[in-house]
Amino acid sequence: MPHMRIREAAAYLGVSDDTVRRWIDRGLLGVRTDDSGRKVVDGYEVAMVAREHASPPGLPPGLRSSARNRFVGLVTAIQADTVMAQVELQCGPFRVVSLMSSEAVRDLGLEPGSVAVAAIKSTNVVIETEDRPGSA
Repeated sequence: MPHMRIREAAAYLGVSDDTVRRWIDRGLLGVRTDDSGRKVVDGYEVAMVAREHASPPGLPPGLRSSARNRFVGLVTAIQADTVMAQVELQCGPFRVVSLMSSEAVRDLGLEPGSVAVAAIKSTNVVIETEDRPGSA
């Protein structure tokens, strides 16, 4: 199994080095010493802790889709011309970018600060929003 230093594990988990050390002390993560005498943790254990402690925002009410890889976030930027647009979302620590028609941006009512869901299906990123009164 791959091993990583405590600092690396903390970066992947989005927590401080001290938090990882507390988790080690509580037995949440195992620790061993590498050939250089440094403390390391098992990469797989770090991945499992990341999965268990992930708390993505919930989907907006009334939204359903077959896509399983979904990221709820806020629109941070839109660059659009007459035909195409680039939409950026900040989904927790992740930046997600989607290319779509400018018409789709208008139809979805997307604007910086609005809530949207990035649904990832293969190589396509589909942006979904909840139904709002007055939207097309």
